[in-house]
Amino acid sequence: MDEWNLYLSLFFSFFKIGLFGFGGGYAMLSLIQHEVVETHQWISVSDFTDIVAISQTTPGPIAFNTATYIGYTATGNVWGAVVCTLAVSLPSIILMTLVARFFFAFRNNGYVAAVLKGLKPVVIGLIAAAAVLLMNERNFIDYKSWLIFAAVFIASLKKIDPILLIVIAGVIGYWVY
Repeated sequence: MDEWNLYLSLFFSFFKIGLFGFGGGYAMLSLIQHEVVETHQWISVSDFTDIVAISQTTPGPIAFNTATYIGYTATGNVWGAVVCTLAVSLPSIILMTLVARFFFAFRNNGYVAAVLKGLKPVVIGLIAAAAVLLMNERNFIDYKSWLIFAAVFIASLKKIDPILLIVIAGVIGYWVY
């Protein structure tokens, strides 16, 4: 595949992800994984897991961070990162501009409310799919990692500050491994 076709493929793949990725970044992870690992094989499953981990620790939306890292990894330069980041964000920019323009005219429309209500289970399903995708042998290497996961999961149900949980889990992971 020549260089321009790679950039076009990256753009259209991430534009599609941005267009159909309802529910935010975590809901988009399963779409991203399908496109870049399974469909186009731009990166490996192991690289995808690493990119998601790095994207979670850097500031900003996870879908944009993931797109940026994948674009850079697939092309080996910053232009790939720019193309993927622009492509994944462009549908949101276009849709939000249109929604903002017509929101007041349609805010009481029953069809619009029904569509938004129907999207809620889809969003939950996509987020759950992203969680299941990340539950693999690369992330859960032994019983200690499962214990850390279980402890953080239970603590999150008790409404403990997520940032505190991330720091504590990181310290425990560093200490244990």
